[in-house]
Amino acid sequence: MPSEFRLSIQDASNHRPLPSRTTLRRWVGAALRARAEVTVRFVGTTEGRRLNRQFRAKDYATNVLTFAYCDHTPLQGDVVVCVPVAKREAAKRGITLYRHCAHLIVHATLHMQGYDHEQAAEAEKMEALETRIMRTLGYPDPYADAAGIG
Repeated sequence: MPSEFRLSIQDASNHRPLPSRTTLRRWVGAALRARAEVTVRFVGTTEGRRLNRQFRAKDYATNVLTFAYCDHTPLQGDVVVCVPVAKREAAKRGITLYRHCAHLIVHATLHMQGYDHEQAAEAEKMEALETRIMRTLGYPDPYADAAGIG
């Protein structure tokens, strides 16, 4: 975990219960390897779809989006979790929403630091790191029971 990071939390989702500030700090902190300023924003389907359409040209709400604003320390970025999509995916996989959110936030925090999964070798490296981080958080391998994050 980095020596320090600032975490802001925004809830525009109207869904309860959401993870506590302490829990979110634990999840983000477990995935960070540098000083950072991170905002985690929980949104509903409308905002999730709008952001995905605007920034990725994909006209649907996705589970998580990452916005990285700089590649030097302190890192700055936003993690946007679409709660209805995350809930649906968790239910389909038979896991808790918290467990799925932990994985989504770890995954997005790694993206913020430059990790990617476009190429097979990159995906293998990122998934292995996600699995290690999730295990340190007390969760099982997120790729062992289903198709990962979405």
